[in-house]
Amino acid sequence: MVSIVVPAHNAEVTLARALDCLLDQEIMDWEAIIVDDASTDATAAIIAGYVEYDARFRTLSSCAFSAAGARNTGISTARGHWLMFLDADDWVDASFLAKMLAALKTAPDAVAAYCGSRRVMPDGELTPSSIPTEVAIQPFETFARQCAIRTHALLVDRETIVELGGFDASLRTCEDWDLWQRLARLGKNWVMVDEPLAFYRASPNSLSRNSAQMLVDAEIVIARGFSPDPRVKHPASAHANGAISANGGTASEALAWFALWNAASDCGSGSRSIDPQSLRALPAGRKWAREIAKVVFDGLMVGSLSVPAQLAARWDRFGGALTELILDLGKVWDNPVAGRRVQYQLEQMLLDVDDLAAPRRLARTLGIRVDARNPTTVELPQGIDQIYAYLMMDGQIEAVVQFGVLGTVTRRHWIESILNVVPPERLERRSDPDSHFGKLAQLAEEARELVRSSVEPAEPPAAPRRARVKHDKDRTSFWNGYFATEDPWNYDSSYEQEKYERQLEILPAGPIGRALELACAEGHFTRQLAPRVGHLTATDISAIAIGRAGARCSDQPNVEFGVLDFAADTLPGEMDLIVCSEVLYYLDDLAELRHIAKKIVEALVPGGSFINAHAFVLRDNVERTGFDWNTFGAQAISETLAATEGLVLDQSIQTELYRIDRFRRLSPDDVATEPMIDHVPIGARLEIGVARNIVWGGARALRRDVARSERRQRIPVLMYHSVSDNGPAALARFRLTPAAFASQMAWLRSNGFHAIGSEQLEEFIANRRPFVGRPVLISFDDGFQNFADHAWPTLRANDLTAEVFLVTDLVGESALWDADSGPPTQLMDAGTVRRLSAEGAFFGSHLATHRAIDGLSSSDLAAELLRSRMFIERWTGRPTTAFAAPFSVTDRRLGRLANECGYRIGFGRKHGPADLDCDPIDLPRIEIRGDRSLDDFVATVEAVLE
Repeated sequence: MVSIVVPAHNAEVTLARALDCLLDQEIMDWEAIIVDDASTDATAAIIAGYVEYDARFRTLSSCAFSAAGARNTGISTARGHWLMFLDADDWVDASFLAKMLAALKTAPDAVAAYCGSRRVMPDGELTPSSIPTEVAIQPFETFARQCAIRTHALLVDRETIVELGGFDASLRTCEDWDLWQRLARLGKNWVMVDEPLAFYRASPNSLSRNSAQMLVDAEIVIARGFSPDPRVKHPASAHANGAISANGGTASEALAWFALWNAASDCGSGSRSIDPQSLRALPAGRKWAREIAKVVFDGLMVGSLSVPAQLAARWDRFGGALTELILDLGKVWDNPVAGRRVQYQLEQMLLDVDDLAAPRRLARTLGIRVDARNPTTVELPQGIDQIYAYLMMDGQIEAVVQFGVLGTVTRRHWIESILNVVPPERLERRSDPDSHFGKLAQLAEEARELVRSSVEPAEPPAAPRRARVKHDKDRTSFWNGYFATEDPWNYDSSYEQEKYERQLEILPAGPIGRALELACAEGHFTRQLAPRVGHLTATDISAIAIGRAGARCSDQPNVEFGVLDFAADTLPGEMDLIVCSEVLYYLDDLAELRHIAKKIVEALVPGGSFINAHAFVLRDNVERTGFDWNTFGAQAISETLAATEGLVLDQSIQTELYRIDRFRRLSPDDVATEPMIDHVPIGARLEIGVARNIVWGGARALRRDVARSERRQRIPVLMYHSVSDNGPAALARFRLTPAAFASQMAWLRSNGFHAIGSEQLEEFIANRRPFVGRPVLISFDDGFQNFADHAWPTLRANDLTAEVFLVTDLVGESALWDADSGPPTQLMDAGTVRRLSAEGAFFGSHLATHRAIDGLSSSDLAAELLRSRMFIERWTGRPTTAFAAPFSVTDRRLGRLANECGYRIGFGRKHGPADLDCDPIDLPRIEIRGDRSLDDFVATVEAVLE
């Protein structure tokens, strides 16, 4: 059952809405304890009506004159397993209790569940959802610094709240934050429901608008968070002494962030009560400007009682005070440039969510709508040095432009800016059908209609695996970023399973009593290890991973799970076996590895075993096969462990890619013996996610090394056609065998090359920015099926990609243009294009029919350019901006017409490397012939590097 405590003081206007949301709940097993806190209005009568209507409502009286005291009164009579605290002016979704309890059921060890929330402004408008994912990842470190969750967006364990003493009634504000901080200090699991189920009514009379009091109370709560808290009798060992500054900033920084939010809220409400000196600890670096602007933005919403879309329009109410605040911040930092950076970021954020129905004049930015077909001169108001504009066409936003300005923006300036982002044919009015752009627009519409009516189904491209979230704050966030996607390493693959089997093979003989698994991830190996030991403690730094591991091993009674950072936390002792695999590379350096090795020795009983499995990495030995990771690997790990006092290597299973070692802690009278070394082959098939990181036979140059040391003005753009063992003799020049192609790609990989696409090439040229490291653009003309069968698997295995230029009218058919030379080669179909695009291949246009363009009329050439581009965009779901001229034939019409048809990059008849002085619409390439040797290929590429 859930006990819902509702404190109410003079709440006659809002109480019924709060209580009605409880009656609407999808589950019935709840009680509501309404605490009338000395109300003098009709609150008591409203409560009486609900108590009479439904026996689940109970009422208590209180004279606490504070929400904290009233809630404590309610807690004292609560009977449910879970507690919820609902203020009399808030409410929750009808599914709140059902979804929160369902989440808690999946995590039996959880002490709390929380969800997202939305503010409700006085005019009824809702703010965007807010849900702090970091609470599920590291609850205590989060609550030590901020109150990240609304009071009524939680279900918490009642017995635990009672043991913690309930709310601190001495705090006028921040009392909920203080309690959640104590709860989090226990180190137990918090589960997140990723939906905005709680609604918080923003009011001009809210205590949260009393900035001075909020700051006084916050300083107390933050100080408690960074110190031992005697009120928590059994804190987690990691949190006993308070928050760790390295895990998210110091106490002074936390207080400064809170002061910033309150200062912005003050500006929104028309007051200034926060001393700018309280902001001194805020970080002034460039990377923090947007984070500071986001906090200001949020505080501004609350202070002005506005949703995001209303803020820019209300600038006149608070803009002066807010600009003064940011100027003060620059003075406090003694860095006015950093303050100006925050101002620009904030103004962009305000305009990003505004419809610009009317001009918005902010401090430094003017937000306006501009008729893209008929722009007019814009005079700049005083102080404005930036334009943010919606380019409008036919009542719709065609594009957004943002640029710095020094003075009046003339019509000519606008036209030049508009042509940079809007294709010229889009600007031609429909009333000019006989003009050049009018005709082009007609051809474009015909092409769109052809694409729409195509028999090829308009299925979306296969979604690529979601990229991992990157975290640079701390190790816990880093690992939770990995586990944001379930099964990040494909644990059930034959390669991983073979490693698991070999780790089980190397277990010490005889019974194993107590075992500890470090970095157990999602419990795949845990499940296999559990039957081999008496009791297994499985740990991981990620609470997300531990949750999945617990679910996977729920039928294993001898396994207990816990969150543990083995680098920072104390390891459980008296272990007969410790297992820790595929994670030691992620330590900062070998010094940290040596420190952890000593901890492992101390955690083992004499004679106990330590087993680890790690891959060979090129950084250890560049001359042997290894993974191209920027870390040390199995060789360095094994040598470090072997040099640790008290550890001796008993047995090792070694493959070409990894080794599995079993070390033993020496007993006092123990004598080390010669280890048993077994060399075994890899029997499992390597998934592409593994294979792409391997450099077989060692490397002559590493990508990261050349990226640090080499800058160049030109790169090789390689042109291939066919990869096959068979084909007409007359076309041998255009055909490489799969073995020859594999040798060339292996050479590129082992010599530190990385592949780029044509859009990246254009970006380097446009910005006149030297190429970094050893980039290569690998292109294939025609789109033969043998690219998918032979070339693409080889490219992926070498962590390379390619750009394929398709003949779109013939996709799925054959290369009829080669019929005079022998049987035409099969071309890829649209389904194959879609699959390869999702896997990382790039595609461009080889026009529609493979006819040489110098024999096409201008109308036919434009039609082929348009039709080809639109079909490729349909198949790949990506913009298509590059083309390669069939037969490498071009003329003076092609470049301009291609630009007008939406292309930015073109490859024509020129031969040689591409450099920073090239015209992006007429780039050269280097043909790689099938009748040349590997030595010729090497010489050709190396000549570009010289």
